Amino acid sequence: MNIRFDEQKQLFQINTEHTSYVIGIADGKYVGHVYYGRKIEDLTGIYPLLRTGEAPFVPSVNMREKCSFADTFPAEYSTSGVGDYRESCLDVRTTGGHRACELSFEGYEILEGKPALAGLPSTFAKEAGRAKTLEITCKDECIGLKAVLSYSVFEDSDALIRSVRLINEGTEKLYIEKALSACIDMDDENFEMLALTGSWARERHMTKCPVTYGRHLISSTKGESSHQEHPFLALMTEGTTQDQGEVYAMNFIYSGNFMAMAQVSQFNSVRMVMGIHPEGFEWTLNPNASFQTPEVVCVYSDEGLGKMTRTFHDLYREHLIRSPYLHKKRPILINNWEATYFDFDTEKLVAIAREAKKDGIEMLVMDDGWFGHRNNDDSSLGDWFVNEEKLPGGLKTLVDKVKAEGLAFGIWFEPEMISPDSELYRRHPEWAIQIPGRAPGMSRAQYVLDLSRPEVVDYAYECVASILRSADISYVKWDMNRQLTDIGSAYLDAHTQGELMHRYVLGVYEMQERLVTEFPDLLLENCSGGGARFDAGMLYYSPQIWCSDDTDAIERLAIQEGTALIYPLSCMGAHVSDCPNHTVGRITPFMTRGHVALAGTFGYELDITKISEGDRDAIKFQTKLYHKYHPLVREGDYYRIASYQQNHLYDCWEVVAKDRSEALVTFVQVMSEPNFKSRKIRLKGLEPKASYRLEETGDVYSGDVLMRAGFLVRRDHRDFSSRLFHFVKTEE
Repeated sequence: MNIRFDEQKQLFQINTEHTSYVIGIADGKYVGHVYYGRKIEDLTGIYPLLRTGEAPFVPSVNMREKCSFADTFPAEYSTSGVGDYRESCLDVRTTGGHRACELSFEGYEILEGKPALAGLPSTFAKEAGRAKTLEITCKDECIGLKAVLSYSVFEDSDALIRSVRLINEGTEKLYIEKALSACIDMDDENFEMLALTGSWARERHMTKCPVTYGRHLISSTKGESSHQEHPFLALMTEGTTQDQGEVYAMNFIYSGNFMAMAQVSQFNSVRMVMGIHPEGFEWTLNPNASFQTPEVVCVYSDEGLGKMTRTFHDLYREHLIRSPYLHKKRPILINNWEATYFDFDTEKLVAIAREAKKDGIEMLVMDDGWFGHRNNDDSSLGDWFVNEEKLPGGLKTLVDKVKAEGLAFGIWFEPEMISPDSELYRRHPEWAIQIPGRAPGMSRAQYVLDLSRPEVVDYAYECVASILRSADISYVKWDMNRQLTDIGSAYLDAHTQGELMHRYVLGVYEMQERLVTEFPDLLLENCSGGGARFDAGMLYYSPQIWCSDDTDAIERLAIQEGTALIYPLSCMGAHVSDCPNHTVGRITPFMTRGHVALAGTFGYELDITKISEGDRDAIKFQTKLYHKYHPLVREGDYYRIASYQQNHLYDCWEVVAKDRSEALVTFVQVMSEPNFKSRKIRLKGLEPKASYRLEETGDVYSGDVLMRAGFLVRRDHRDFSSRLFHFVKTEE
């Protein structure tokens, strides 16, 4: 980890253990991207890669072609209105209505450590001296705008963290119409683009396509990161696999509207950008005020997607997730949603808790339907008081009864929403996001609270906090079940309506920051209609996020593969549910459902009082598996061996201990085949010269054999069957 500036060569070099990022200053003022890739120790001869010594040359040499220079220069942070017609990172409007910005290099500072971002989730260093930050200051003297480009690296990571702070040093207001967080300009290498796409109940499927001429956009304007597209983008060289090829990836630490784009230019360069989506966005920047963009995590890998994945996993575990549960075993919970939906009372919940305790389950979570007069999803959001017709004696009575059965207690909230049929809406209709004179659209019979209003943030937070103060509650599932529409605020004036979507996200962050501060031992799990807000921003506040409302084990293979491409397995909310599955109607073996859920937080979504004795016995066995393997799953290195999305037959993944002392392999046979004897799989990440004993059989293999020659998985004639293989390092 090192950052240095060569004054003579006008080059910044940012090094991690295995990568280098190089920035050059051209013509004394233009900040340009020179190189990102495998680590370079000696930069002799690298400056010409900026191509400033060839036509159209720098403006001081050839001012008559300044616009051509702007449209070809590999800008480190692109602006609009002055000749660069590729995708811009920064669009600014003045009070005179003009839209142009040209940033010139002003200075730099190299800082020890990693500054936090006020009001935003951000990466951090746990110890002094383990991070460094480069801040490059640029300015447009004409409009008085300063931009501070920030780059941070950590001693134990190959990731590069980027953000931008904009400061109005002029005397008049400026209107920021677009402020992205990161830009990389490279030569096009016939890249393939990898994105995570889908819909409700099929989130984050891996999607690949060639990067051809023009713009390739991944985005959300829904007010959240969304089910459909994800704030992640990777460019891969041709033939990239899990183990080989070059990958350039970006992931956004933000939970609202975003855009990620790859654009191939007329000169066969490719520009990769990421940040807050500019659609509907405008921020008034008063004199002496500043605006901070969220962080983008940049990762380069020259060893395929696998190395990229492990870089993201380690970074988020060590430098983003703050929860005390990060390195702790999470309680095995049972959620009553698929068991009862809205039809429950104290007696039914206590009965579930009593039976769950017998099988090794440790927590009961009461889901939707406990408050107001909510017997379906048509009412009561915002009325966060207990429905004592369902829960006589109130919440504390129920919690005490559940705890008396030996289980901890968790509860569901949807604090960001308001039902038209609620006491809150009747008192404060102006608290809903809406446009005057236009009937707001409903989704799931609900509106969204205007979290740009401080009093609404205070009310929503206090609703959650007062419930938590009233009883011994260990866990909160924070849900958000609809996207934002009718974007209007009765609180903001006509000139600041464009700030609503971003202020909404800041309001969510403020509430969750207050929550984890007041209740530091609380286990918080975020959720948004399943996986619509499964993003790095949420991980700053909660160590786990509900991965998808689709709990079918086979559907979860693709969902969890895409999610684990970026996020640690310990973050993925994954449960065993009943069959036929409530989403797709499929029937899968109970054991397979358990094996798939073990690759996440692990829990249950079913009525344990009604399932068969065979399934009850399986739960007893699965809870023991969880206690045995979860430390490895939580802390180990993740390797993808095979993808059902690609081969359409089977899925296989592996988790290896950091010290390579053990490995857990999960194999799921989705479709059986005729005339098939056994399948050979090659393990990864082991110590080549070590011996490993297969715990289930006692057979011993060398690491070399397991990784190079392979291991045979015997044929199983059943569709949807699964196996676990636990290899332990031995002295033999």
